[in-house]
Amino acid sequence: MSSSPPSPSPNDPTSETKTSPTVTKKNHNKYRKPKPWDNDTIDHWKQEAWKPEYMNGSLLEESSFATLFPKYRETYLRQTWPLITRSLDSHKISCTLDLLEGSMSVSTTRGTVDPYIILKARDLIKLLARSIPAEQALKVLNDDLQCDVIKIGGLVRNKERFVKRRQRLVGPDGATLKALELLTNCYILVQGNTVAVMGGYKGLKEARNVIVECFKNVHPVYNIKRLMIKRELAKDSKLANVNWERFLPSFTKKNVQTKKPRKVTDKKVYTPFPNAQAKSKVDMQLDSGEYFVNEREREAVKRREKISNAAKNAGERRKVNEKVYEKGFKEVEEVGVGEVERE
Repeated sequence: MSSSPPSPSPNDPTSETKTSPTVTKKNHNKYRKPKPWDNDTIDHWKQEAWKPEYMNGSLLEESSFATLFPKYRETYLRQTWPLITRSLDSHKISCTLDLLEGSMSVSTTRGTVDPYIILKARDLIKLLARSIPAEQALKVLNDDLQCDVIKIGGLVRNKERFVKRRQRLVGPDGATLKALELLTNCYILVQGNTVAVMGGYKGLKEARNVIVECFKNVHPVYNIKRLMIKRELAKDSKLANVNWERFLPSFTKKNVQTKKPRKVTDKKVYTPFPNAQAKSKVDMQLDSGEYFVNEREREAVKRREKISNAAKNAGERRKVNEKVYEKGFKEVEEVGVGEVERE
């Protein structure tokens, strides 16, 4: 009887045992100390209002921003500048309107308490330069409103195509733009080569996405439809932590090309020999014998050919004119006979 081989002992170093490799996970937070704001009860997205007691003293340096405005905005800005000045004075921001250079500038003062208000003032003059009404532009000084000026001039090279896509964004009677404003809770104004948007951070991001894709030849109606579905899904609390991609429509770009009729060309018979060389002017004169004739006789031959060609052309023109005259005479005779019959 054949005995089975002995099983290798676990202590035997020569025995080969298959062990699964252990994967060690890196601890990236090994040296990170706990912070006071590492608390689930704190809402990190909440925007707290600025209070004067947060600032112990005045600002050490003066900050200023300036922007140019087009010529057609000069009259409106001159009329509304007292309102803008009063609004900025309440935040201790000084502003100047330079009509000679066509510029607006804002700067901090010794009494400025909020260090971020100068950036809000910068956005204000930027919106005023882009034809936004002063009453609407002054709302950007609030903490819950932000702005974004989207440059669309360089997205499309062709001028006609750019105008068509800009009109597509506005829609018939501004319907598409109004729908986008309602879905993103933003104020949107299309002016020249820029689009000015005012709203919250989430609305600004959605509006920018729709506007940029519109100039990449994606119709805004498709993105508006996605926003409408997202708005309905947000109302359901059960879908708060669920991926919404399966609910959203995916629009694929279809580039349907019209088939052109194929041109069937007759295949030429292949010949290893090149085509015969075309005869030069001297060769043609040698063949006709004109090369050995005097220059005077050659000119006389050319003159006779010219006269004969002119006579031939004159005869053809005379025949054409005679046909026209005959046709005219017949029409006149018919008209005259008709008038005699009426009399």
